Amino acid sequence: MGKMKSEPLFLIFLALVVLGSIVVYTDMLSADPNSVAYEKLKEELSGLSAAVKVGKLNAVSQESPKVEKEQGGIAIVQPLDGDSFEEEPVINSSEDTPVSGKSDDLPVGVGEHRSRVLSEAEERKTTVIQQVTEDSISGEERDVELKQITDPTSKEQSANSQDQASTHSDFRESTDAGSRKSDVKVHRLRDQLIRAKVFLNLGQSRSSPHYIRELRVRIREVQRALGEATVDSDLPRNIDEKMRSMEQTLGRGQQIQDNCAAVVKKLRATLHSTEEQLRINKKQALFLTQLAAKTLPKGLHCLPLRLSNEYYSLNPTEQQFPHQEKLEDPNLYHYAIFSDNVLATAVVVNSTVTNAKEPWKHVVHVVTDKLNYAAMRMWFLKNPPGAGTMEVRSIDEFTWLNASYSPALKQLQSQSMIDYYFKTHRANADPNLKYRNPKYLSILNHLRFYLPEVFPKLNKVLFLDDDVVVQKDLGPLWKIKLDGKVNGAVETCGESFHRFDRYLNFSHPLIAKNFDPRACGWAYGMNIFDLVEWKKQKVTEIYHHWQHLNSERTLWKLGTLPPGLITFWKRTLALDRSWHVLGLGYNPGVSPKDIERAAVVHYNGNLKPWLEIAIPKFRGLWSRFIDYDHPYLRDCNITP
Repeated sequence: MGKMKSEPLFLIFLALVVLGSIVVYTDMLSADPNSVAYEKLKEELSGLSAAVKVGKLNAVSQESPKVEKEQGGIAIVQPLDGDSFEEEPVINSSEDTPVSGKSDDLPVGVGEHRSRVLSEAEERKTTVIQQVTEDSISGEERDVELKQITDPTSKEQSANSQDQASTHSDFRESTDAGSRKSDVKVHRLRDQLIRAKVFLNLGQSRSSPHYIRELRVRIREVQRALGEATVDSDLPRNIDEKMRSMEQTLGRGQQIQDNCAAVVKKLRATLHSTEEQLRINKKQALFLTQLAAKTLPKGLHCLPLRLSNEYYSLNPTEQQFPHQEKLEDPNLYHYAIFSDNVLATAVVVNSTVTNAKEPWKHVVHVVTDKLNYAAMRMWFLKNPPGAGTMEVRSIDEFTWLNASYSPALKQLQSQSMIDYYFKTHRANADPNLKYRNPKYLSILNHLRFYLPEVFPKLNKVLFLDDDVVVQKDLGPLWKIKLDGKVNGAVETCGESFHRFDRYLNFSHPLIAKNFDPRACGWAYGMNIFDLVEWKKQKVTEIYHHWQHLNSERTLWKLGTLPPGLITFWKRTLALDRSWHVLGLGYNPGVSPKDIERAAVVHYNGNLKPWLEIAIPKFRGLWSRFIDYDHPYLRDCNITP
């Protein structure tokens, strides 16, 4: 009872205290601003504010945790680089001393308010930490949510920022897409076609006729849609739908293939079969190319027959060329062409004389075989080379050229040589069809090693192959000083296969001892020969010596370039490359600039310009020196 009586007294006392405080503060508030009471009130309010207000931390200048928001006496910091959330002490802005955080140290009512703020902040902080650990949200999302907790007004700003970022990203992607042409869909469609064709050939797929029909329909749809497209913009608008349909069909096909090992085995077998077929096709293509290269077209077979018939109907006086007094004049420009191809020789002669600045100084000597002698003479009798001088001779006129003098001729006429290269049923026959070309058994091909004997009264001779075209005046070649060298030629060592080790057998001790395998090769086809130095250095004897050593074909195989490299070793002067450009008979990639500035272009290789297998873009350089309206050419149906 006593306790119950004391409660009304306590309440009355509390009411008096409260009312008294109100009266006191009311009086203070109503006091003059300049009065002492008013100043005292300001000091108390300042003290109260300092206790609850969050001051700036001395640690703000540090870069690791970034202070996002200060609320209710607690500094909420944003973690950097995976740092955990920590509660920073609140520093008094006036004294730089930390507030202890106990409610007993604060005025009445302030402690309760601070405790509530601490509790709410702690709950919010805990919620964010749980969300980070449980939901594994990204660092940016964590920062945004934390800022939204500490500053509710930031939610709207964050949403606006996200919208702006999304707009910026979309704009950037669209700009990037517009700046380049994408081909992602094109590649995906091609990949789908490959996969679909694989499924068509698998046994499991064939067991389902309905699926096979559907797959073929999808393949046709994709092929029509893809067409010749190279970028996505070339595709039709409904291509996405077709891609999805095809992917669904392929997915069903994948379900049908329940044996992956069988699929892999089937693919490997297909790959092996394809590679083998490719190898066979390449071999067959090489065989056909070699066969076409050594086969005389019908028109070129008709032409010499037609010309020979006309020649033998002429009177003996009509069978002679004019200006025969120039044939042995050493002061003129003399050319040597050894060929059995009438049309090819005509192009070489016409292009040489046509481009000559002083054509009357140019004398062309043609040596051919007995079969084409009459035809060659008849052609140039009816088609003289302008102001130039012509001579046509038969190799049979050189009685000194026999097997007892020339080891090359002796070897070419031997039965063992013929069997080695041309008897396909023999075990020792050479499998390379390249060496089964009749030109390798023709002495015309080796006559170039006997120039001093062919032209005993000349000092210099310019040798030309019958598969070249002259594009510029060659007169300046006779003014080049060879400085004691015998042969002037363009080097061809820009490519590895034009070095000595390509043509000579360096496993043989004689070759390895006398020559450098990496020595630079040079080109036959346009060569200026100093016949005076030739005789002085006894070059023909050197050629005979090495031909004797190669009687068993152990140093090199057939051809004239390998013995030429040996014979003129250290006797060749390198000419400027613009004089002679090679490769028009096998390399479509010859530079147009090199061709334009070249004095002579050479169709070395199998793709000769008079054959149907010639490289089309190079054929015009050759055919422009032929009059296809000539009666002989029309009669033999020789067309461009």
